[in-house]
Amino acid sequence: MRNVAKLVVVTLFVMLLGTITAEAQVSVSIGIDLPAFPRLEVVPNYPVYYAPSVRANYFFYDGLFWDFNVEDGYWYSSSWYNGPWVFVEPVYVPQVILVIPYRYYRVRPRYWSGWDYDRPPRWGNHWGPQWESSRRDWERWDRTRTYVAAPLPAYQRKYDKNHYPAPSQQITIRSERYRYEPKDDYVRQQQTTILERQSHGGERARDKAERVVKGPDPQEKTQRQEKAQGQEKYKEKGQRQDKSQLQEKGQRQDKAPPQEKARQEKALPQEKYQGQNQDKSQPPEKAQRQDKSQPPEKAQRQENGQRQEKSQPQEKGQRQEKGQEKGT
Repeated sequence: MRNVAKLVVVTLFVMLLGTITAEAQVSVSIGIDLPAFPRLEVVPNYPVYYAPSVRANYFFYDGLFWDFNVEDGYWYSSSWYNGPWVFVEPVYVPQVILVIPYRYYRVRPRYWSGWDYDRPPRWGNHWGPQWESSRRDWERWDRTRTYVAAPLPAYQRKYDKNHYPAPSQQITIRSERYRYEPKDDYVRQQQTTILERQSHGGERARDKAERVVKGPDPQEKTQRQEKAQGQEKYKEKGQRQDKSQLQEKGQRQDKAPPQEKARQEKALPQEKYQGQNQDKSQPPEKAQRQDKSQPPEKAQRQENGQRQEKSQPQEKGQRQEKGQEKGT
């Protein structure tokens, strides 16, 4: 009998250990492995806590922990600080979680680069137009109101990593130690589902968000590329125009001086030639005028003188001849 009793105890212990091990193996993890309950601080003007020292997009709101997983682009929730985590459909994510400013996200995906730190992430681009049409006005949040945050589950501080309860035990401990009832409609609708799936080890998303699968917004990427190409083409066109204008101007400058020089060179001989013609034409006229005016008078005088000289010997000779005749 004793041997049978021992066998039954061992069997039960092995079954219990196997159940705990199985639960530990199926527990959904999204990269969060905290050694103890984290330090939480209130986000200013929001009924939400965040963990400054946790390397994750980690929040606490309305009685549940929330984490945005960058790998698949979805939100997860759990009633315990270290999970297991349950995937929450984007359409059921509370509005307050969605409007948390970008600066309180400790892990920022690359496809969020360039976003305003004081505005919430662009969930419409992230989950597509169908989600945005079902959650219209999700950004409208009155930040001037005073909101009261839900009490923290302080009882979990005594459960560090080495004493962390199994998923099936977490729900029991919570129901005994945490009496808070959620105020948010989305949280009330999903709390029962989240706790049930958490007790079975959690649940992961079956796919990835639209933005994670497709990468950066194709329209934004195309617009940026077209804009960059347009600017590059415009710049290149401007450079070509400037270059062509400079070349054309240079060619004009290169062409203009030789032509002008040729014209000057061509004009100089003509002017010289004209000057020579003028020089040649003026002296003959002057000479002709001088020949016609002054030389004729001188010539007549010379001729008259020659005539007088010629006539004087003749007259002298004639007189001598006449004198001789008279002597004889």
